[in-house]
Amino acid sequence: MDCVPATETFIRTVMKKIGITLLLTAILTQGFSQETSAEKKEPVKQETPADTNEVTKVVVGNDLVVVEDDAEAVRVKVGNRGVVILESLEEGESKIQFEKYNDADEDSFFEYYKGDQEDDENDRARRRSNFKGHWASFEAGINNYLTSDNSLVLPDEIDYMTLHSSKSWNFNFNFSQMSIGFTRHFGIVTGLGLNWNNYRFDGNNNIQKGDGGIIEILDPGEILKKSKLSTLYLNLPFLLEIQIPADYHTLNLAFGPVGALKLCSDSKMIFDNGDKVSSDGDFSLNIFRYGATARFGFENFHIYGTYYMTPLFKQGKSPAGVDLYPFEIGLAFTVN
Repeated sequence: MDCVPATETFIRTVMKKIGITLLLTAILTQGFSQETSAEKKEPVKQETPADTNEVTKVVVGNDLVVVEDDAEAVRVKVGNRGVVILESLEEGESKIQFEKYNDADEDSFFEYYKGDQEDDENDRARRRSNFKGHWASFEAGINNYLTSDNSLVLPDEIDYMTLHSSKSWNFNFNFSQMSIGFTRHFGIVTGLGLNWNNYRFDGNNNIQKGDGGIIEILDPGEILKKSKLSTLYLNLPFLLEIQIPADYHTLNLAFGPVGALKLCSDSKMIFDNGDKVSSDGDFSLNIFRYGATARFGFENFHIYGTYYMTPLFKQGKSPAGVDLYPFEIGLAFTVN
């Protein structure tokens, strides 16, 4: 009855030897056909250590192609790529490893266990854990607002809300990040960030709360050198991020909703003679706001844009009843 396992072992050994022979024939044929014009051909070295393990090793060129066979595995290496076929401890099973040599990148190595779902799940979990998004950053750009018909041109009755666009800056400091990967290059990114908006008025005026909290013009009665309204919000994004590999680097695209909570606001006027007047207040600004943001970039440099669907001022408190919707565009340097 012991002849059956012995026969199966003999058949597997013979088939493995035949497979190695065919593989070597194909490799050598291809190698010699590509080097017919070379001045000197590398010799084929065969090493057969005289031990009980029956190790067979064939080397073509300067380690260009290496094939090694022993009782435990068959190893084939072509350039810096290779495959290892291990004999399983359990009959009928095998383990295959694909390797990239001279490179510590974990993405270039993975294992597949036939019939072993637990190890397959571990491999997917490892790739998911390697996903890192691009929210944590310092950002700087310009901000402005649009009317409900998406125009930068304001009605004449609220011309005093017109901004000096090139001097209306926004700064963001995204200090907290959490990445949840579906794959190595795709996942969800969230976190927290501080969002400063500076609205620099173009006219010789500022704004104030009038009757019922409605925003109206504030005329200082003197020439102003600078006049602005500033806000500070705490942002919470929920982004989908896609990372596209490109020569060991990545192109990154992220988009999704963002919510914000107002922390403080103030206005400042600097007169032509150097005097300054600052005023803290809520200015009838919406405490909560939400919008959509998108960012695209290469590695750690990105272009971002955010549009808020919540008006700048509370319902019924906007100047002359005209709702204004903030937006910002700028550059980001991310840290991940």
